[in-house]
Amino acid sequence: MMTFEDFLQQIKIFILEPQLLDPKIQFWLFVFKVIFLIFGFFFLGYIIWALIFTSWLKRAFLQDLKEFLTFKPFEAQIFLPKWKKIKERVASGIEAELKLAILEADSLLDQFLKRQGYKGETLEEKLEFLTEDILSNIDEVKEATKVKRAIIEDPSYRLSFEEAKKILSVYERALKDLQAI
Repeated sequence: MMTFEDFLQQIKIFILEPQLLDPKIQFWLFVFKVIFLIFGFFFLGYIIWALIFTSWLKRAFLQDLKEFLTFKPFEAQIFLPKWKKIKERVASGIEAELKLAILEADSLLDQFLKRQGYKGETLEEKLEFLTEDILSNIDEVKEATKVKRAIIEDPSYRLSFEEAKKILSVYERALKDLQAI
């Protein structure tokens, strides 16, 4: 009967001194070594291919580097042109354009929060997860979403230029607090 010390000795021989084993075991051990070496090279090749031909490296490293060098979040590059388009709508002064600008600003804030990982179907639901530490004008944003809802529900809703500018300044401040623009 084999003792525990004998068992440990056999494991030591198997791992550290395979030349002391039976030739059949040496052969199969060699076969397993070759198979695992082939798998190792295959997976190493796949990792190198994935790093070169996918955008993971770009997202993981280059975006962080760009954020560090420009002192702006990477998301700002996506949302700033959209915000400029919204501001152009406001400059027209046409009521329909003002309404559309408010709807787009609300949608822009919703998209940004969604990209940041906030849960919820609507902007109102996402705002529930925010605090004043994150978004300093959260109460004003909630009021602005009520105006957005009124615009959607009542096509005859009257919106003055001053009111639209005030609401858009609320969205702008929120987007700046979140460093989206």
